[in-house]
Amino acid sequence: MQLSLSRLIIACLAAITLSGCMGDDNALMSPLSAPPPGLEKDPKLLVATTRLPVGDPPKKPWFSGERSPDLVYAEARLTPPSESLIGGSGWSIAKVEGVNRSNAAQAFAQAAFGRDLLLYIHGYRESFQTAATSTINLSQGIQFPGATGLFTWPSAASTFSYVADREAAMWSRDSLEDLLTAIAKTPSGGRINIVAHSMGTLLTLETLRMLRASGGESAMERIGAVVLAAPDIDIDLFARGLERLGTDAKKITVISSTNDRALAVSSRLAGGIVRAGAADRERLEALGVRVADASEFGGGIINHDLFLSNPEVQQVVKRAIERAR
Repeated sequence: MQLSLSRLIIACLAAITLSGCMGDDNALMSPLSAPPPGLEKDPKLLVATTRLPVGDPPKKPWFSGERSPDLVYAEARLTPPSESLIGGSGWSIAKVEGVNRSNAAQAFAQAAFGRDLLLYIHGYRESFQTAATSTINLSQGIQFPGATGLFTWPSAASTFSYVADREAAMWSRDSLEDLLTAIAKTPSGGRINIVAHSMGTLLTLETLRMLRASGGESAMERIGAVVLAAPDIDIDLFARGLERLGTDAKKITVISSTNDRALAVSSRLAGGIVRAGAADRERLEALGVRVADASEFGGGIINHDLFLSNPEVQQVVKRAIERAR
């Protein structure tokens, strides 16, 4: 039985390698796609990261899977898709500039000054470039008009780095709290809309607990929508986190799917405890969060990134942000 379980886990993880959390390193967007208003006006991705930059100034692949001792801010300048009839190309990162290691949280806050912010927090097995891919795809899909940002933690971007990734994500909590605090304290700022995926949802929930504990309700006022897509969180830990958030738990929308194969593997690794992203809708709604059950849209092998791959599910994110305005 143990051998069969091990084979199952390996097989599922191998499948995740093909179609799991990661995007495509070669293109940051599908060819001929129209950019969203925000990126059309200012094709720039605001980056806050606990990864080490590759070079000074950074060179491709820009940021590694190594841990930076301090939060780093940078701006990724984007090249829009080519519309050549010979063969278009997707979004690409032209360069990474404006690196700030000494005052990163404040630098990010100033860059987003006066605008609503879409902040994406990625999951397990992601490189910087694949995380950027997902961020831009999300911003494009919902036509987000404000600033688009990415908080990226030092995932090893390896199929078998699950435990190491979880520790790296939790290690990044203080930096994410510092970032959210700096943005929230910036006068004349807009709403901070957070979309987190998979393991990134655990980082997000834990950080929001810390933010509320340290700053109270006033620290949470600028937080708009919080969308947790396929949350890879122990359901009991999830419930406890929501209790600590109090009324702010109402800001959260969970995109769940009972046929998410990646979360099924995670549940087995955790001793059979259900993950929040695979729990029944009724169980989640009883905890006081909004729920978008995407089970009926999951026709693939993994069904772990439906908020990126399915236009109808992606609109859940857009509606959540609109409600928070």
